[in-house]
Amino acid sequence: MLEPPSRPSFADHAWHGVVPIEENRPIARDMYRIRFRCPEIARSIVPGQFVMLRLPGTDDPLLGRPLALYDTVRDAARGAVGLDLVYQAVGKMTRRLAQIAAGDSLETWGPLGNGFPPAESAHVVMVAGGIGYTPFLALAAESLGLRSYGDPPRRVPRAERVTLCLGARSADYLPPTDEFRHAGVDVLTSTDDGSAGHHGPVTDLVGQAVAHGPHPCRIVACGPEAMMHRTARIARELGIPCQVSLESPMACGIGVCFSCVAKVRAASGGWDYRRTCVEGPVFDAESIEFE
Repeated sequence: MLEPPSRPSFADHAWHGVVPIEENRPIARDMYRIRFRCPEIARSIVPGQFVMLRLPGTDDPLLGRPLALYDTVRDAARGAVGLDLVYQAVGKMTRRLAQIAAGDSLETWGPLGNGFPPAESAHVVMVAGGIGYTPFLALAAESLGLRSYGDPPRRVPRAERVTLCLGARSADYLPPTDEFRHAGVDVLTSTDDGSAGHHGPVTDLVGQAVAHGPHPCRIVACGPEAMMHRTARIARELGIPCQVSLESPMACGIGVCFSCVAKVRAASGGWDYRRTCVEGPVFDAESIEFE
C-alpha cells in the first residue's frame, strides 16, 4: 500500500467567499469563458490548480463544480486580481452557469489541488482533448518565462519550446488558440471528423511534436481518460516523463467526501486510492491505474 501523504492539504489554505462576475461569454460550441475578481485566490494560485464554483443562494444544484485555472487577470500594476476560467456547459450546474452575466455573483473556494510541478525541460508538449486544454495556457506562459504565479512567485526552469496538441470532435468544438500562439506556443490541432487539422485522435500528433522539438522533453496531458491513457503509453515507449491532470468528478474539492478518488500505484507494486482534489489533480502518468 502507499504511504499516507505527509504534507498538509492544499485546502488548509483555501479562500472561500462570494465573488463578482465581470465577464461570461461563449468561445466555442457549448464552451464559455468566465472572469471574476478575487485577488485572494489570484495571488496564490499556480498552473494546474483549480477552484470550486457554486451558485449562491440556491441548493439546486447543491454541489459545486471544479474548474481549472485558465489564467490570472492582472491590474495596471501587474498584480493578480482575478481569474479566467473556461468551462463546457454539459450538466445542470454548467448550463446554469452559462446563463449568468456580468454583475452577478458566484460562491468560490480555492486554490485547490497540487498543480503542475516545476521541472527542467527544454520542450513541454501539452496534449489536450476538448475542455482539457484549460490548464495549459498558464503552464505555457510560466514555462516560457512570460508570467509568474504563486505567492511568493515560484521559480520554474525556462523551456525553449512549448507545443500544444489539441483535439476535439469537430471544428466547432475547437476552442480559440490565439492566446497560445501569441505566447509563442506551437499549436497542432486534430478533429475526429477531419473538419479541422489532422483527421484522427490527438494522440497521433504526439510523436510528431516530440520529434520536431528540442530535448529533454516533458509531456503533460489532460482530457478524456482514454486519451490520457494512450498518451501515457506513448510517453513510456518514447522514454519521456509524463504527468496527467485528472478530471475526476468532485463534490467538495477539499478531500472530505472521497468522491474523486483515483487508483494510484506505488513503486513497490501495491496500490491505494488517492483523492484527486488533494493529492492531485496532477499525477505522474506511470502511477495511475487506468481502467
